[in-house]
Amino acid sequence: MLFIDTQARRLAGIAALACLWLAACSTGDKPAPGDAASRSTPSTPLPQPAVAAPRPAVVAAPAATGRVALSPPATKRNWAEVRKQAAERLVAANPNITYMGRVPDQLLAIPVLEVELNRDGSVRRIEILREPREAKDTLKIAVAAMERAAPFGDVSHLPRPWKFVETFLFDDDRKFKPRTLD
Repeated sequence: MLFIDTQARRLAGIAALACLWLAACSTGDKPAPGDAASRSTPSTPLPQPAVAAPRPAVVAAPAATGRVALSPPATKRNWAEVRKQAAERLVAANPNITYMGRVPDQLLAIPVLEVELNRDGSVRRIEILREPREAKDTLKIAVAAMERAAPFGDVSHLPRPWKFVETFLFDDDRKFKPRTLD
């Protein structure tokens, strides 16, 4: 009988260690039900990480001049995040000439711009990579929209060249949607 109790205790101890090991290795943000972390008592509180309040990516407010005043851009970790923030700023800075719905089957024009940035995220140069055959005025609309949406955040920590490409999907009403947000 003593042998069975000792063996049962060993198995229970091994099971408890396995549960602790699995809990320590989990990558989820919340502890699993029954976890040691979820059973903490008030006498031993777990340290809580400081969580910043979520900040909207772009806050647009109409300015007295008729231009939309954008919130300062955030510094992004990689080029994909810079492109997404730039596209969001394009829509926020140009609310009257953008659409966010489904892209029509047939588009009026598809200009493509390469935007070169300064280290602070301001526009250094805009190069036209694709000019539409029809509705050539959409190219000027796209360039002006890009300039209104700048700056795009500090990029000095990202690898050079400090460039990104945006494709503008124009519908028949000469409203565009950045391809990045499609």
